[in-house]
Amino acid sequence: MPPEPQSVEAADRFGFLHIDLNSFFASVEQQLHPEYRGRPVGVCGTMADTGALIAASYEAKALGVKTLTRVGEARRIIPDIILVSGSHTQYAEFSHRIAAAVDRICPVAHTPSIDEMVCQLMGRERQPPNARRIALEIKQAIYDDVGDQMRCSIGMAPNRYLAKIASDMQKPDGLIGLLPSQLPRAIAHLELRDLPGVGARTEARLNARGIHTMPDLLALDRPAMHTLWDSVWGDRLYHWLRGGETGDDGAPVDSGIQKSLGHSHVLGPEHRSPEGAWAVAHKLLHKAAMRLRMEKFHTTSLAVTIKYALTRNQQDRLRADAKKVKQHSSGIQQTGWGMEARFRPANDTLTLLQALQGCWKQQPTGPEHQRPFFVGVTLRNLMPDADVPQRLFEEPGNRSQLSATMDKLNLKYGHTTLHFAGMLPARESAPTRIAFTQIPVQYGADWM
Repeated sequence: MPPEPQSVEAADRFGFLHIDLNSFFASVEQQLHPEYRGRPVGVCGTMADTGALIAASYEAKALGVKTLTRVGEARRIIPDIILVSGSHTQYAEFSHRIAAAVDRICPVAHTPSIDEMVCQLMGRERQPPNARRIALEIKQAIYDDVGDQMRCSIGMAPNRYLAKIASDMQKPDGLIGLLPSQLPRAIAHLELRDLPGVGARTEARLNARGIHTMPDLLALDRPAMHTLWDSVWGDRLYHWLRGGETGDDGAPVDSGIQKSLGHSHVLGPEHRSPEGAWAVAHKLLHKAAMRLRMEKFHTTSLAVTIKYALTRNQQDRLRADAKKVKQHSSGIQQTGWGMEARFRPANDTLTLLQALQGCWKQQPTGPEHQRPFFVGVTLRNLMPDADVPQRLFEEPGNRSQLSATMDKLNLKYGHTTLHFAGMLPARESAPTRIAFTQIPVQYGADWM
């Protein structure tokens, strides 16, 4: 006789826990500084009034100051707010300590960002009571091993996508589970913007196609979802929102191999000139090239991005010419430029510097391109070292050996100890910024 079908209750299982650290950067500051506890705290990337908060404590959020609020506006709303300059090193260290605490209870399977971790449940761990017990033990482990200010919200769900959604449904210190038998009705009350991957532009595109609410989206069948997104992402999303564990439906699964790395920096006033921007770009490349080698990659593409501040007259003229004028998060009205260079697989600093120089010479020279305030350098199309074809002839000048020697000294004494002269004017600027999606790693004496 064929086996009896499982009941809905027997099929109700959680596959993943998503741990989201609440107001992480601000909580670290409150853990390190007892005098900050219970008070509104804002963590700044830069202390200028035009800068934006990269984190706000829950005390600050309760008074109307949130992440990305401008520093000047935060001071106006909460005159006695405590503003601190963020420390990448401290946040990286706390992130690793928290990961170790979580790992003590349940192995960390993925680390999507500095303040998120994912655990995959196996066997009996997937049963709802056991999953809940593990989640509570994770909270206690973070409290015991790292500090009583480090709170987290945990989402439990059959797949990673829903687990992340669940982790955002109750903050701070939340614990929400989404079981297959509850789906998709358990998420029908959410906003479209609550879905990971749906930002302002995507929401506008969905609205233009008649999708304004979650019930609108959930009413679509799989072919309609594919058509709506015009890609296999629609197929995956259809399955994920209904508790599917893979959601691939024949679509390829992401290999998980890192595809790019880079650094960007909002320039200080002393570097808002073509010469200063070049020195900072040089330093960003120096850091990116060192990370490339430490992570055992080569690259075949380098992209540079520059954003320029505009005067009022320049803004009016560009708008009159139907050219794009955008607003930076700091409030600066801007225009931008970018370029990409392609080359044979490389990981030495000199080759990458030559590519950056080649791009740099191509940037526009008009009056609206004289006040750079942002520079970004990204290495793309990464290849694991093991996949790079061997060269028939030796490279000119032993560039890889030179880079290896520089790395050895910089790992021991700090990553700007030995560098090329072009970055000298910006040696002490462009410090390592707070990482959101980049998982920080300690290379020798520094975190990057």
